[in-house]
Amino acid sequence: MERSYYQNHLDGFLKDAEDKILGILAKNNEFELEDNQRRAWIKQIKILKNIFRSINDGFIAFEYTIPRMGKRIDNVFLYRGIVFLLEFKVGSEEYYRHDIDQVYDYGLDLKNFHEESLDRYIVPILISTNSGERSLSIHINRDKVFEPICCNEFNLIYVIEKVAREYGFEDRQYIEWIESRYRPTPTIIEAAQALYKGHNVKDISRSDSGARNLNETTDYINEVINDSKKNGKKSICFLTGVPGAGKTLAGLNIGASRQKYEEEEHAVFLSGNGPLVSVLREALARDDNEYNGTLLSEARRKSSVFIQNIHHFRDAAIRDKRAPIEKVVIFDEAQRAWNKKETERFMKERGVELKESEPHFLISVMDRHEDWACIVCLIGGGQEIHKGEAGLSEWFESIDKFKEWEVHLSNRIIDSEYLKLNSLDEVELNCKYSFTEKLHLSTSIRSFRSENLSDFVRSLLNIEVDRSKEIYEELKYKYPIYLTRNLNMAKRFLKESSRGNERYGIVGSSDARRLKAEGLNVKVGIEVEHWFLSGKDDVRSSFYMEDIATEFDIQGLELDWVCVAWGGDFRYTDAGWEYKNFKGTRWQNINQEHQRLYKKNSYRVLLTRARQGMVIYVPKGNREDHTRDPEYYDGTYNYLRSIGIEELREEYFEKLRRREKKICIPDDLLKGKEEIMKYPD
Repeated sequence: MERSYYQNHLDGFLKDAEDKILGILAKNNEFELEDNQRRAWIKQIKILKNIFRSINDGFIAFEYTIPRMGKRIDNVFLYRGIVFLLEFKVGSEEYYRHDIDQVYDYGLDLKNFHEESLDRYIVPILISTNSGERSLSIHINRDKVFEPICCNEFNLIYVIEKVAREYGFEDRQYIEWIESRYRPTPTIIEAAQALYKGHNVKDISRSDSGARNLNETTDYINEVINDSKKNGKKSICFLTGVPGAGKTLAGLNIGASRQKYEEEEHAVFLSGNGPLVSVLREALARDDNEYNGTLLSEARRKSSVFIQNIHHFRDAAIRDKRAPIEKVVIFDEAQRAWNKKETERFMKERGVELKESEPHFLISVMDRHEDWACIVCLIGGGQEIHKGEAGLSEWFESIDKFKEWEVHLSNRIIDSEYLKLNSLDEVELNCKYSFTEKLHLSTSIRSFRSENLSDFVRSLLNIEVDRSKEIYEELKYKYPIYLTRNLNMAKRFLKESSRGNERYGIVGSSDARRLKAEGLNVKVGIEVEHWFLSGKDDVRSSFYMEDIATEFDIQGLELDWVCVAWGGDFRYTDAGWEYKNFKGTRWQNINQEHQRLYKKNSYRVLLTRARQGMVIYVPKGNREDHTRDPEYYDGTYNYLRSIGIEELREEYFEKLRRREKKICIPDDLLKGKEEIMKYPD
């Protein structure tokens, strides 16, 4: 499928009749052609034919697709080596903030993920056709992405010509640009929306080694499912991976594709992560409502069938003893499933007797099928953050009781983050099992800025100072990490680093209770759907930086820019990390090893949530407050500085503000409409 609905060299576009162009656009349109869209295309064609008649070269594309975002740019105009992105608002007299951010997002997307755009100037332009004349200032960022330019249909050609004269060069590699590889790294929300619409993971993911690993893993699991279905077998796959490697993406892809092409399997994506389930469901529902016109209530019902909370699935299976309708179950963050004690306690509070762990019960439910079934367990390393989370060992103990099941294991299952074994020979199961490297995702694709982030965080938490220094020096130029003791400075970092709709917010440990004195109250819960999905005008959104998300809110999700607020519950001293809980009016030691592990993993989660960069805020404390003694924070701050993390200073913002050039278009050059329509004759 073409990346655009219509594309042509400029001379061909000028020669093509308006009806011919409109017909091609209508033919390639994926949706029912509405009158408003038809009229908008006609207006765009007329405007562009009129203003481009004086230009002797170029290439034009209508409705150019951006797969990662699931959207299309009205027009891409390639001229003198520059990529002009033209987003029309036909009939509009205003320039709305969300429209400006949208066209900015298109430019940033191409800069980050489109190979032929990496070294080119990219000029996002918002054209409100009926807006009045106004002075135009053009600003260029250091990465050659212009800040969005707002103009009307009459001064559009002046802007294009002015920029082309200043920054253009002789270049006619139009087809190379059109056919260039697009290597996106979608957020999990964007990925879920694209997969739910029917895209394949290969269409929305990168094509480098990390993504190839992801594709091979997906293919392998699909082969296991197909083999189980064909030969009447029951199978379970254990997929491991580093934080941000795409485990959830792989699971969503398998579930969505099998729902679409193998409807009778009723594949379902299960998660015990309540915030993740809520955010993904709401994101899919809002998307369905916006693009398909589905009533929001119906859209929410549909998305809740595809993505379910594991606890609801469990409760339904308790009530109904028959085999479930689902033949394929993908269980995200399976290491967080409850052990027997926690499951029994929780169910007893609800008046139900269940003396099994969640892993055992889930396997037993799928074992009710007489013919075949398949479970896919997505296992994150070092991700257990709550009491009662069983980890992988509970799954092994449970599957051992179902000897007819075939078990497919990652060859990294023995690593310290998972089973802590010395060799594969130590894995003892009484059922048929096998190992494969295809069930391990080794490369983080969350942060397209740096694939070394998870390694850096691991070494930081393990107090491997030399290794931390080494990795930090490698990643700091592509992935900025700063340190500050000034919360306002941290907030400024988030706001000024972000462009377009890049999302930012503040996160902190759920036990960092004394951050409350800094204005960050971790005990006040966030409304996750609004915090992650709502816009800059919603006080409940992350953009307002009033509500702080904890490790429980944000695990499995991500933002572009993050401030990690470091609490007094996890402190660095000369003897290593100290682990604390705040009870009543004072801090108490955490002595149990598994509770310490949860604490450490909480900070692992918090430090791996940012896609593009982060700032770590360590409070100064207060000697007059015994719960916030400066020594509780100074050790952590000094340790982070010792591994090279730079202090956030004014120089950072000066670098952000430094433009290559500023072009001002004064009022006297904004000619009358008749003159501009003739320009540059």
